[in-house]
Amino acid sequence: MSKRLSALVVASAAVMGTVYVLSNRGGEDTPMELPVDDPSVDYGLEIDVAGQANGTIVIDLFEDLAPLHVAQITSIAQDGGYDGVVFHRVIDGFMAQTGDVQFGKGADTSRAGMGGSELPDIQAEFSETPFARGIVGMARSQSPNSANSQFFIMFQQGDFLNGQYTVVGEVTSGLDVVDQIKLGTGPNGSVLGEADKMAAVRVTQ
Repeated sequence: MSKRLSALVVASAAVMGTVYVLSNRGGEDTPMELPVDDPSVDYGLEIDVAGQANGTIVIDLFEDLAPLHVAQITSIAQDGGYDGVVFHRVIDGFMAQTGDVQFGKGADTSRAGMGGSELPDIQAEFSETPFARGIVGMARSQSPNSANSQFFIMFQQGDFLNGQYTVVGEVTSGLDVVDQIKLGTGPNGSVLGEADKMAAVRVTQ
């Protein structure tokens, strides 16, 4: 069995409600209206990864399926908010999570996974697109309308997530880089020691 498959069953059964926790900040759901400037534009991200994995991940963003989420993460990326943010939770055979712009960069990333951005949380934009290998989803807490800045990339298919988390895009190049991201060996797949990071994130059109 490949290393990426070994934890899939455990992950799906044990951490479905925690591995994608965006934050423990609490607070009321905050619906927001932040439309993509031009829905005819095909947005994407280029993520330069540094650490155990080195290379560039290219993501096609699904502005037709999740315009609010695409607008939020492209806004954060354009402002440089994702630069230097670590992959704080990486579960073998499941997914790699990143995007905590509040606690996920700097000298101390011990609280990575507990924060978000200064922007409001986003209302869910669930779709029928399945969580296949390479799909990018938005992390959230228990509330469906709590996604903010964190996102995850699927190593393998995870149908148990379908309709429960917002699909925001898909990796079109660099899955080999995704596969090399340092795995988490701590609780719920948290990465111990020096984690791989998004050295630079660029918005493409």
